[in-house]
Amino acid sequence: MGPLLSKRGFGFKSRLTGIILFLRRSRETCRRRWRQLREELNETRRDLARKERECQRQDEEIAALRRENELLRIKEETARKEARPQLPEDPSVGVHGYGARMVSLAVNLARDVGFRGAERAINTFFDWLGIEEKVPKYTTIQCWMQRIGVALLKEPVEQADDWVWIVDHSNQIGPEKALVILGIRASKLPPPGTPLKHEDVRLLLVKPGTGWTTEKMTEIYEELAERCGYPRAILSDGARELQNGVEPLKNERCDVISLRDFKHKAANLLKAALEKDERFSEFLRWLATTRSRILQTELAFLLPPSPKQKARYMNLGNILKWTELALWLLDHPDSIAAWVTPERLEEKLGGLRQFAADLAEWREYQHIVDAGVKLIGGHGLFHGAAEMLRTAMEPQATYESSKRLSEELIEFVADSERHLKPGERLPMSTEIIESCFGLYKQLERQHSKGGFTGLLAAFGALLGEITPETVRRAFKQVSTKDAKQWVRDNLGETLTSKRQTVLRDFRHAQIATLLATTG
Repeated sequence: MGPLLSKRGFGFKSRLTGIILFLRRSRETCRRRWRQLREELNETRRDLARKERECQRQDEEIAALRRENELLRIKEETARKEARPQLPEDPSVGVHGYGARMVSLAVNLARDVGFRGAERAINTFFDWLGIEEKVPKYTTIQCWMQRIGVALLKEPVEQADDWVWIVDHSNQIGPEKALVILGIRASKLPPPGTPLKHEDVRLLLVKPGTGWTTEKMTEIYEELAERCGYPRAILSDGARELQNGVEPLKNERCDVISLRDFKHKAANLLKAALEKDERFSEFLRWLATTRSRILQTELAFLLPPSPKQKARYMNLGNILKWTELALWLLDHPDSIAAWVTPERLEEKLGGLRQFAADLAEWREYQHIVDAGVKLIGGHGLFHGAAEMLRTAMEPQATYESSKRLSEELIEFVADSERHLKPGERLPMSTEIIESCFGLYKQLERQHSKGGFTGLLAAFGALLGEITPETVRRAFKQVSTKDAKQWVRDNLGETLTSKRQTVLRDFRHAQIATLLATTG
């Protein structure tokens, strides 16, 4: 063994050969450890490669499953589409992507349930049927209806010498009135006994304005005659300006006649008879008092109808029907004894008995008027109409006042007959135009109290059913821009636009005042 290494040298106490052996063993240990780690690394790499191949294989399987799943989804979607209801083929008639069938459906629905209601109704049915199609917004439906209305106004009128114009104007609030003129040919009237329907007439003019004087109406008539030809007759409710404006037309066509609506004439005669009757005034006062007395009681279900301030004598029938019911209940209180005691019924409604005799006379008035309105509304004016009216009215008249009323109505019809040509039959009822105004107010809904708006452009779309062919023809003729231009030309500043302008100026003034105060 070699000498020991001193502390002062390397600091080892072992012999050099021992240290060398130790270092050799350590080197061998390190090599073995390195070989072991290298083997482990190689094994790890091989394992990783195997796992990567496995992952790749699984990815390929997943991709194959996804492709298979997509094919199954497509097949299922196709099967579902084939199984659920499909809309009929409907090529688009505009850039909005909707076809004429959808437009006609939406417009016809809107006439019955309103624009928002039409949108909701279509959505509801599509959801129920499982149809996945976009539904037009209510503003779109309104625009469609305006375009159709303006297009129907612009359609050329068939040239003929037997046109009858039915004229009336409607007022909402403010001084503005909407003048509407409908046309129908006398040769195309429905068979006798059949009242006019919306599809029987066509819209010739709708125009809002103020100051409808005789001179203004003559101007309107002349302008319309240049476009449509001079009419055989002009039928109105008897308004002076509507009637007197006809006279200048006789310079161009001497046989033009002005007719008055039978129902309005009957209402005027009825008004004249009842306004002279003190008992009727007493009855109206009793009726108003009774309404107040039972409004919030257990008899509220017997509340009498309130008389309408406008054309009240054209709505007398509802009040008289109520009196019949009330008098019957007073005589048969047991029929409602479960809700109201006989004593209570007598206390609240017993005062009606004092008018029993008068009510019989007033009901006779109403029966005479109803018989005349039904006959003239269905048959129109013709030679022999007065005699037919006499046959219908005379059995109804037993009071002297009733006989006078029936004679006045018969004379009115007879006087109108004298202007007819042999074999001629003309309408004598403006109920069709009043019905159109009613449809328009129904379309407006809550906006009917706010003055006329751009919706007036849609008036023509209220007459008859709108078919896909009507839509195609209208959309070729009138664009959205054209409809808006019609509104600007005919309406100008509406009450709504004026109200919005005032409110905007008011808010600006408030803001300016607030800024001045805080600044």
